[in-house]
Amino acid sequence: MGDARGFLKHDREHPTRRPVPERLLDWNEVYEDFPESKLKVQAARCMDCGIPFCNNGCPLGNLIPDWNDLVYRDQWREAIDRLHATNNFPEFTGRLCPAPCEGSCVLGISDDPVSIKQVEVEIIERAWREGWVTPEIPTVKTGKSVAVVGSGPAGLAVAQQLTRSGHDVVVFERAEKIGGLLRYGIPEFKMQKDVLDRRLAQMEAEGTTFRPNTNVGVDISADQLKADYDAVVLAGGATAWRDLPIAGRELGGIYQAMEFLPPANKVANGDLDEHPFSAANKDVVIIGGGDTGADCLGTSHRHGAASIHQFEIMPRPPEERSESTPWPLWPLKYRVSSAHEEGGEREFAINTLEFVGDADGNVSALRTVRVEQTFTDGRMSFEPVAGTEQDFPAQLVLLAMGFLGPEKNELLDGLGCELTDRGNIARSDGWQSSVDGVFVCGDSGRGQSLIVWAIAEGRSCAAAVDEALMGSTLLPSPVTPTMTPQR
Repeated sequence: MGDARGFLKHDREHPTRRPVPERLLDWNEVYEDFPESKLKVQAARCMDCGIPFCNNGCPLGNLIPDWNDLVYRDQWREAIDRLHATNNFPEFTGRLCPAPCEGSCVLGISDDPVSIKQVEVEIIERAWREGWVTPEIPTVKTGKSVAVVGSGPAGLAVAQQLTRSGHDVVVFERAEKIGGLLRYGIPEFKMQKDVLDRRLAQMEAEGTTFRPNTNVGVDISADQLKADYDAVVLAGGATAWRDLPIAGRELGGIYQAMEFLPPANKVANGDLDEHPFSAANKDVVIIGGGDTGADCLGTSHRHGAASIHQFEIMPRPPEERSESTPWPLWPLKYRVSSAHEEGGEREFAINTLEFVGDADGNVSALRTVRVEQTFTDGRMSFEPVAGTEQDFPAQLVLLAMGFLGPEKNELLDGLGCELTDRGNIARSDGWQSSVDGVFVCGDSGRGQSLIVWAIAEGRSCAAAVDEALMGSTLLPSPVTPTMTPQR
């Protein structure tokens, strides 16, 4: 490493977030610029640790110590080449991935881990500024065609890999614009959409064709899709949301997170004049303590909500790494996102018993009880704590409790794909579904997971498709369908 004692001399440091009163007035990303001099110091904290567990902590197998050292030595062009060797979209993961690599950092055993994500995003942003990110146009065309259904990170990764291999790739998306959850699920304050659009422009220049506003299975039948293309890749994600079927669920004012976030993004990007059910001046309750719940929280702040409570049925995590998740596993610990920093109340160990309505049939409150986490024969349950019943006022309730797998729609019915007992699309070790010539990657096959897993699966699936079409492949395959994420 450039500075073998860097981790002993320097503390972990992140870019400063813009002041809360300022950032709540816009939808721009929350972080201020991070000086290059400070970034080199952070890169210098990377240890000469012998076995870099961060490589395996990252499903993509990112060569993290390599590009940390290159940044420290001011060799930025080499750093982006090393980063792009394993990751098609580091500008996405550098902003959105929770960084299992940092959870596996050897330095993290006894100190704060290396700021891997920050170095990653600064490398790719420097590359865009310098004009180093250019279309990689294939020199030879194979004459083979591939349809990719879904334009989230998995679909985009498989499409870019196959396009660069010389195949004719068409990406189908049922929404108005390309990008999937990157476009409609991720708020602007976490990733502005010009970051997505510049990468899509590169892909179009390379030869990938995008077809938004196309609901495959309805606008194009499954049989037609198979007839028109040599291979089909299903990368539609896990968009079947988990509901909360308790008393009062039929009341107005109760929405799924993915009913709330897309209109907010459309308004922020000028595609919609106003949100159909804004959080402005309302008491808001968000049920679900994960990243999607935090996205709803930050969005509700910017709408001008009167009050916000975020519910989580699990107990409050410890301040430091829990003994249940020892290194190098992803650490269970209390985290404060930018949205939590902006306000609202976080309620842990709480369960909603009933939605209470007003005379007009709209939600007016949530009836809750505190719960205690218990284990019986290894099975977790939540027991109500007597005397802790409480009503929370709410005119808007957002359900952010995760997803149950791919939607069961006309496309899957038409193709006849087999499903697993969890409701995901079944697939072989070669990424093939039960239907010949139809491949599966991302959350459609894995279930709800991380963006870094989606990109890794897209890259691996592309290698399988290329091999099936051509008899062999030179494309990398970082993961297998049976690999289990740390998180």
